[in-house]
Amino acid sequence: MLRETYEKIKNGVDVRKNLIELKSELKEDSNRMALSYYLAGEYDLFYGLLQDEDAKVRKNVALIMGLLGIQEFIKPLYGAYVKEEKLFVKADYLTALKQLDYRDILDELKERLDFLVKEKFEEMSMKHINEEKKILTNMILDIEGVKKHTFTGYNVLSDLILLTNRDHKEITLEQIKNGIAKTFNAGVVIRTRDLEEVLKIRTYSEMLFRLKGALTVENDPLKVAEQLWRGNLLEFLNVRHKEETPYYFRLEIKSKMPLSEKSQFAKKLASHLEQISHRKLINSTSNYEVELRLIENKEGAFNVLIKLYTIPDERFNYRKHAVSASIQPVQAALIAALSKPYLKENAQVLDPFCGVGTMLIERNKIVSANPMYGIDSFGEAIDKAIENSRRDHTVINFINRDFFDFKHSYQFDEIFTNMPIRSGRKTEEEMELLYSRFFKKALEVLKDEAVMILYTRDKELVLKEMAKYSAYHIEQNIAISKKEGAYLFIIKVMQ
Repeated sequence: MLRETYEKIKNGVDVRKNLIELKSELKEDSNRMALSYYLAGEYDLFYGLLQDEDAKVRKNVALIMGLLGIQEFIKPLYGAYVKEEKLFVKADYLTALKQLDYRDILDELKERLDFLVKEKFEEMSMKHINEEKKILTNMILDIEGVKKHTFTGYNVLSDLILLTNRDHKEITLEQIKNGIAKTFNAGVVIRTRDLEEVLKIRTYSEMLFRLKGALTVENDPLKVAEQLWRGNLLEFLNVRHKEETPYYFRLEIKSKMPLSEKSQFAKKLASHLEQISHRKLINSTSNYEVELRLIENKEGAFNVLIKLYTIPDERFNYRKHAVSASIQPVQAALIAALSKPYLKENAQVLDPFCGVGTMLIERNKIVSANPMYGIDSFGEAIDKAIENSRRDHTVINFINRDFFDFKHSYQFDEIFTNMPIRSGRKTEEEMELLYSRFFKKALEVLKDEAVMILYTRDKELVLKEMAKYSAYHIEQNIAISKKEGAYLFIIKVMQ
């Protein structure tokens, strides 16, 4: 089929239609290799079609040349790009060139971008001009990278939103000693000059800034850009960073509008913000340090939040590795914080389903334990747990073994674990058996007056199996996420 399509193009049969067909076929790697082999260095047909009078023929052959990725195409593609008069085709030449090593023409691409930025164009041409500017910008960034900004605004008065578990916002609120803070439906709102204090808190998932001059903006892309600019977005960034502009940003729009409408909204907003800021603010979907998040509210306007990727978040740097069943570090930190009144210093702690070690590491950060043992039957998880704990400089004894085969010379003060979750491979009966065996085995490895901290998505199984033993007493049963059916059980063992 591939050769037939190529031969039809070669013989002038429905050229545009067959170029589109060939382009579709070349999406498969094997077809690209096959066509390159078949051409055997004969590229005159493609070179000729770059001069075709039909702009859509030129467009599609350029994209095909890009898909083939043959470096020899760089000169004819760039030459055709320079000569091209139809603005709607320009971006396609760049898309093709982007697949090749274009470093030798980087200066020329920069000159072209500079021209597009400074020149005045008719409004009807701006859609294609903006698309060309966007691709040129990303091509240059892919080679040179973003000139990183250093965050320096640790003591600048800031209005922040910390996104937290909605049912346990007070855990985060209680850790804020400096500044003014209060809870709201999704977390904590805070005004502070002590960002370093906030960055040490482990129980929030995201830290977002509020732009005081534009807390809310209208539902119109051009007006949004104007309101962000007049709301001193650039000053907000400058006062918190060492280096000068430009700042590269991305847009995150949370709205009920259809995807196509949302995409057009974002394009118009980004383009206008670039224009009125004289490209001191530049949109980039892959190389960015600033995220402008617009969240549609009940009135149909947008609340504005800013996420800065220039701020080093080192809270969970130890978590280099994870597996599919791994708990999120912020969730483990919340469980540790909620359990703190029941944890004792230098306790002998066991996690019988330790995964990559997150639960034990976060538990140790709340109240130090010694020794700690992590057991898991999944060898890959144990290997990853060992490296994670080393990165955290935390001593944990990891053992690749089934908990139900585990024996130890002494009993433990505490079990601190994230119980295995249901998966497509585990039946209801298998989960019941696991919980049944767990509560029986726990009595063998725990001391009298020990404590169990269990995070589970099987509340009913915990209650059912625990009820079989008089030694277990529930101290607390805390809903972590009712939507997900996730609960924290704090259980005392009185043998």
